[in-house]
Amino acid sequence: MAFRLTRGRRLWDRIRPSVLGLAALGLCLGAFDMPAARAQNFNPFGWFQQVFRPQRNYDEYRPQRPHPHYTYHPHPVAKVQKAPAVPPSFFVAVLGDSLGELLGQALTTSLSDRPEVEVLHEAKEDSGLVRDDYYDWPKTAHDLATGSQKINVAVIMIGSNDHQTLHDSTGSYDPDSEQYDQIYAARIEAVAKAFHDAKIPLIWVGLPIMKSDRYSKAMTALNDMYRQYASQDGATYVDIWDDFVDDGGQFSPYGPDVDGQVVRLRALDGVHFTKAGALKLASFVAPQIRQILQGEAPQDDAALAKIETTAPSGTNLPAANAAVPPIKPAIGPVLPLTGPVMAAGGQLATLTPASGGANTASLVEQTFVDTRHPLLQAGRADDFDWPRHELAAAEPPPKPAPLPTLTAPAEAPPPASPAKNPAASPTSTVR
Repeated sequence: MAFRLTRGRRLWDRIRPSVLGLAALGLCLGAFDMPAARAQNFNPFGWFQQVFRPQRNYDEYRPQRPHPHYTYHPHPVAKVQKAPAVPPSFFVAVLGDSLGELLGQALTTSLSDRPEVEVLHEAKEDSGLVRDDYYDWPKTAHDLATGSQKINVAVIMIGSNDHQTLHDSTGSYDPDSEQYDQIYAARIEAVAKAFHDAKIPLIWVGLPIMKSDRYSKAMTALNDMYRQYASQDGATYVDIWDDFVDDGGQFSPYGPDVDGQVVRLRALDGVHFTKAGALKLASFVAPQIRQILQGEAPQDDAALAKIETTAPSGTNLPAANAAVPPIKPAIGPVLPLTGPVMAAGGQLATLTPASGGANTASLVEQTFVDTRHPLLQAGRADDFDWPRHELAAAEPPPKPAPLPTLTAPAEAPPPASPAKNPAASPTSTVR
C-alpha cells in the first residue's frame, strides 16, 4: 500500500507543474478582452469545451426554382336537355309465379326504350293453378281484365309449383291422373277466357327445361296443356324449351345470352333464371308486345299522306282477312360452332363394309399379314421395277422414227488449167 501511494505521488509531482501552467495560461487568456458583463459568468475552461464540442452542419443554401402555376378549366359541356316525360299509355300486365316475377323484371329492362310502356307486376311468388286456396288465379285474371286499370297486353308464365297433388271439392288427385288434367285444363281456360272476353291479348309463355329429368317431364306435360287449351281462347303460346338446352337437347346452365356471349343462364337450383337468363327469356316475349304496340300506335299525318287511297288500275287488293305473316323471333336457333358433330338419331359411328368384298380382304391380308408385295400394274405411278420388263412385255415401245440422212453438198470440179503456148513461154528454147 505504501508503495502505491509513493508511486502516485511521484506521478502527480511530475505533471503538477504542467497542469498548473495550463490553468494559469487559461486565466490569463480569459482576463484579456473580457467585458465587464461577462466577468461574472466567466468559465476558465470554456475554450477547452469549445474545442471538443460537435460542429454544426450548415446546409448549403440552394435557391429553388419556382414551379409554374397551372390553372385547369374544364371543357365546356353542352347541357343535355332531357326529353319531356312521356306519361305511360300502354300497359303490360305480367302474371304468374316466381318465374313470372323474373320475366316481369326483364321485360321492364327490355322495353325501357319505349317510355310510353309500363309493365305492371302482378305475379305472385309460390302461387300456381293447383293451390287455388292459396291464390285463385282464375278470379284474379277476371278482376284484372274487368278492373279500372287499363291493360293492353297480358303476359302469364306459371306452372313451376303445380307438380303436386290437386285438392278439389270432389277429392285429391295426383298429377298423373285423368281428373287432375281435367281440372287443371278448366283453370287454364278460365284464365284465358277472362282476357279473351275483355278483348285483351294474352301471351302464355311456356316453361323451360329443368335440371331434374323427372321435373322436366312434368313441365313438358304442362306445356302441352298450355299450348292446347290456352290457344282455344285466342292466347298466343310462346315455346322457349329449345332455347335453354344444349346441342344435345339436355339441360345446361350455360348458354349464349342476348349478345351471343356464353354465360350462366340458369340459377343454382336448376329452375329459375339468372339476370342474363331472364333477359334472354324476355327477348322472346318482347317482340310480341312490340307488334301489338305498333299496331295500336296512331300514325301521324306524314305517314298517312304516304298511304295511297286508290289502288292503281290492274291491281287486286288483298282480302281484308288475309293471313298476317308470323313474327320473326329476335334470336334464331342457336347452333354451337365448337360442339362435336353428332350423327342423326345420336347413333355412334359404325364401320361401313368396304366395297370389294373378298378381293379387298385378300389384298389386305396379302399386304399386311403375308408381307407380300401386291401385283403392280405396269406403267402405274407406283411401279418402281427397273428395268421395266413387265412394261416391255405388256406393250412394246414404239419404234423410233428413222433419222433423216444428211447428204454433203457436191464439190465443184477444179478449174481447168490453161494450155501452154510454147511460143509465148519465155523459158522455151528453140532448137
